[in-house]
Parts: sequence; C-alpha cells; structure tokens
Amino acid sequence: MSEPDGSGSRSVSEPELPEPEIPRPEAELLSTGPVRYERSGAAAVVSIDRPERRNAVDGPTAVALHEALVRFEREDEARAMVLTGTGGVAFCAGADLKAIGTFGERLMAKEGPMGFTRLTPSKPTIAAISGFALAGGLELALWCDLRIATEGSKLGYPERRWGVPLIDGGTQRLPRVVGLGRALDLILTGRIIGAGEAHTMGLLTEVVAEGEHLERAIELANNLARFPQRTMLADRRAAIAGLGMTMEEGLELESQAGPDVFLDAVEGAARFASGEGRGGAGAGA
Repeated sequence: MSEPDGSGSRSVSEPELPEPEIPRPEAELLSTGPVRYERSGAAAVVSIDRPERRNAVDGPTAVALHEALVRFEREDEARAMVLTGTGGVAFCAGADLKAIGTFGERLMAKEGPMGFTRLTPSKPTIAAISGFALAGGLELALWCDLRIATEGSKLGYPERRWGVPLIDGGTQRLPRVVGLGRALDLILTGRIIGAGEAHTMGLLTEVVAEGEHLERAIELANNLARFPQRTMLADRRAAIAGLGMTMEEGLELESQAGPDVFLDAVEGAARFASGEGRGGAGAGA
C-alpha cells in the first residue's frame, strides 16, 4: 500500500501487497508448555493448553503463541493454521487477569499483547471454538480468517464491566467482520451471545455439533490446502489489504496479482476445458 502523497489522496500507481512482519529465526522452535503445536496433514494445529484457567492467556502463553505463528510461517508444508483451546469448556477466556503482572511490557509489543494479534499471517487461519470465546479470546478468534464453533459456544466482550479496553484488534476486526452497527452493540454493551446469533450476524462461519469443531476446522484447512495456492493467497492478500482503500485503489491493487498468477490460471482453465469441475463439482471446501 502506498503512502499518502501529502495532498490528501493516496497514490495507486504502484500498489503493493504487504508482507507480514513476522521474524524467521534460524533455530527450530519447539512446542512449549502452555501452547501445543501439531501437524494434521497440511494443517498446523495450535492449541492453547491451559484448561484449568479456561485457556486464558498469561505472559508466557502469549510468547508461546507468537512462537507458534513463527513456526507456522516457516513451514511451507503447513498451508493453513487452526487455532483452538483444549478441554472443551473454552476456546479462550481472554487475558488471565489473575496473572496480569506476567504481561510486563507486552501492552506495547509489536506483535500484540495476546501473542500475535497485531500481525497478519501470510496463509489462511481458522478458529476452532468450543465453549467460551470471550474478551481477548474473541479477539484471537477474530484474528482468524474463518471461525468454526460448536452449538453451545458463547462469544462476547464482557470486560466492558471491568473497564478493561480492547487492545488486541477487537475494535478494528469486529466491525470489518459484522459491520459497525452490530459491532458497536457488542463493544458497548459487553453482552455475551450464543453461536446461533453469532452465525446469523456473520461472526461465525459455521456452527457444528458439540465436539466436532476441531475435526471440521482441520478438514477445512486441508481442503483449502488442495486449491492452487498462489492464486488463493493472492486473492486473500488483496481482500485484506483492500479494506482500507477506495474501490478504485482496491481494483488497482487486485489487478497487480494478474500477471504473477497468469500461468496458474492458464493451467486451471486447461483442466476445466478437459472436463474437471463441470457442474460445480469440487466447489467449496
């Protein structure tokens, strides 16, 4: 994205798709105590593993979440990330207010207090939600591209009653997902909503039966991995980067991917011409 030219308008002559500012350490990162990192096919499954605290995030957990994202970015074979919580009672209940001192200087951390909420990953991410996704937990879910939740899940910003601010993207991502009016309802009132209402307003991508959230999220991640990656990732980047642009700027940004993925499109068109995918076969994930 170009910088403003000083006249109040933005130059669109050479729009660029932003690269995620995520460090790539040389040494292999290992799964740490409060966060598990596992692979299921092309899916990287990142699990917050503090069920005794309803998977609330303290300082060490935030560090481990960031490390997990770095590992995901480094693994080319990991084509989508599934973020979840263990125990079935909560996806994540937010920041661990009983261990608030462990956050130290994380309030202004470039990557975000909750681990990585101020970063944009280069590949798709899916939240697998069961139970509570509250406060910072909802902010983590909103960080993901897609959200799968069980029928009994509860979502909201209850920290409103304690005067705790949203500083992990909650005020910015929620309006982009559900629209400003619905977002302000949840932000101002702090009310907790069920999965049905969350799905109706577009906050959730799918609602599944109890216990099926992780399986469905992994299935979805692996299905996304089967699509031609270069064009899918280019479309994803354009959609995310184009949100703050005018229509003209966004269309110009979108057009930049055309030459880069043209050969992919030619190959795909040839497969269609030979009979693949006729009648909508294979559509959806």
